Amino acid sequence: MDARCYWVPDLSNPYLHSNWTDQIAYPYSPAFLQILEPIRLLPWQLFMAVWAAILMAAMVYLTGPRLILLGLAFFGLMEIWGGNIELLIAVAIVLGFRWPATWAFILLTKITPGIGLLWFAVRREWRALGIALAATVAVVAVSAAIQPSAWLTWRDVLISNAGKNGTWAAVPIPFAVRFPLAVLLVVWGARKNRRWTVPVAAMLALPALWYGGLSIMLATLPLLGARTWGDVRRVLSGGWSELAGEIGHLPRPFGRGSASSG
Repeated sequence: MDARCYWVPDLSNPYLHSNWTDQIAYPYSPAFLQILEPIRLLPWQLFMAVWAAILMAAMVYLTGPRLILLGLAFFGLMEIWGGNIELLIAVAIVLGFRWPATWAFILLTKITPGIGLLWFAVRREWRALGIALAATVAVVAVSAAIQPSAWLTWRDVLISNAGKNGTWAAVPIPFAVRFPLAVLLVVWGARKNRRWTVPVAAMLALPALWYGGLSIMLATLPLLGARTWGDVRRVLSGGWSELAGEIGHLPRPFGRGSASSG
């Protein structure tokens, strides 16, 4: 259970277990652990209840009340049960279009899904990119002032974990294959103004693509304006129509309608 990886570590030695294939590995930055410290002081059962509530709230934000069942079925329940942070990454991506500082959360945890920042670079939205990077630097500065040695250790942890594959719980597609696809997708999406490509690219760029990591794609729902089942059908219909226009005439199984470019 990933939530236990955030509850067990001692701030004085956060990387005692840092090999990400360990059951209680903590491979994220010291800042994440410091931010969680108030709820980490709770007993395990209460911590897990609070953490599950946070993840559930994140999923509801992504799906809206009418698509909760879709969210739970599309790996949301798996994420809430396991306690990983992919739903929070999805929320950070959605919010990041308005408040780019939320990208700091992604860069200081999973890191590589930060490839989504290429969206701002390709579109020459330098202010947004600058805010995202400045916010990250600010968090690092404050955290490092509190625990400078932990940041040096985290650097070593990242080096030692680089290139490691996931376990049986991960989609068996190597990072070296997924990452270039993520880059191509977000660059294409930025040029075509397809915001939904950012969470999909972030999902592909996960260091290890755990099956629960697919829940990041729930961020496509608010980015496409899909808040009801009717909206989902509209998005699917519009996407099929766009694909048909690109490669020729195809049947339209979802009915009429057009998708938002997001």
